[in-house]
Amino acid sequence: MTITMAPATGRKLSLMIASDRELLTRSLAESARSQGHHIVVQEEAAAVVDALATPGLDAIVLDTDLPGVDWHQLRAALAPNRTAVPEPIDAVERRHIATTLRFTHGNRRNAAQLLGIARSTLLAKIRKYGLDHDEPASSP
Repeated sequence: MTITMAPATGRKLSLMIASDRELLTRSLAESARSQGHHIVVQEEAAAVVDALATPGLDAIVLDTDLPGVDWHQLRAALAPNRTAVPEPIDAVERRHIATTLRFTHGNRRNAAQLLGIARSTLLAKIRKYGLDHDEPASSP
């Protein structure tokens, strides 16, 4: 595996790799080290947020399948001065229903089951949020 980092500037990076996949981590770390970059490897999710305090850290490669990642704490560590603005519940519900319909390829019966609501309730919400135009017309 060959990965070229910062080729235009020739700048050496300080990079954190957060993953418990040994082969992937080793390959990426070896490739980066061969180019003169400094590598910090974290294999446990609990240590990732603490490792973000590493002075001069330029980039993070985060395995999103790393078990135990506290996403709220990670977001806070990455953007400490940025307060998340709460969304209206209707916006969250609309997005969740749309995602579920895409996941079920427009099958409303399956979507209702996944959402834990009656099919008639799902149909009403699809109309309410105007989602009837977002998914295939061939849904049951």
